[in-house]
Amino acid sequence: MQLKLMSFNLRYWNQSDGEYGWPERRDSVAELIRRENPLVLGTQEGLPPMLADLDERLPAYDRIGEGRWPGGENEHNAIYYRRDAVDVLRSGQFWLSETPDVPASKSWDSSLPRICTWGIFELKPSREKIAFFNTHLDHEGSEAREKGTQLIWQEMSKFIQKGMPSFLTGDFNCKPDSSPIKFLRSQLTDALHSQGKGDIGTFHGFRGAASPGPIDYIFASRDVTVLSAEVLDCEVNDILPSDHFPIAARVSLETGKS
Repeated sequence: MQLKLMSFNLRYWNQSDGEYGWPERRDSVAELIRRENPLVLGTQEGLPPMLADLDERLPAYDRIGEGRWPGGENEHNAIYYRRDAVDVLRSGQFWLSETPDVPASKSWDSSLPRICTWGIFELKPSREKIAFFNTHLDHEGSEAREKGTQLIWQEMSKFIQKGMPSFLTGDFNCKPDSSPIKFLRSQLTDALHSQGKGDIGTFHGFRGAASPGPIDYIFASRDVTVLSAEVLDCEVNDILPSDHFPIAARVSLETGKS
């Protein structure tokens, strides 16, 4: 069975973004998602009004995830999924801290509370199950990125050990030579890297030309075969949809080659 997955940092609604503000980009973001038609999509930096806009423009999708502040406010790591093709069996969220069940908690040198949203999805009609994790690591704290990665792996590996195909998407704020990415590559398949595209940049700051090396990734457990992966470095409706290029991967749940 083949699946299409995406990871997309939406760029939060910053009033100083001017011509690249969310109201100017939201239609292009939604159009790109509809065009790619992923089965499951991990997003980052979505504020509640932004997600409401996408809900309206993506009628084929539902989502899971809460904000990083108590009460579900502020940025989400929302996971969108096509309701015609998958059911959510379980879902949850934890904070990347020493007290992961405490909302808005942070530890180490993290500048902000950081979260990981996850879901267990059942594919229709096969009823095969997959685990999908989505995160956004801290942009300042190197220890927070390392410890946060270990915490995510600790939770994700529980499903891998049960033989469940598992995926991790997100903005890791880490280049490929960083210790968190080296660690994840030692345990999982980096979709872009597996296709010889592991040096293509994903953050461009609305310049349209990314700095070398990705900071956005799609990882898959070793029992998954990555068939293709790409950085979606394009304008939509004559505007860059975000300050990050989203990434997409097509995978097969047959025995992995990596």
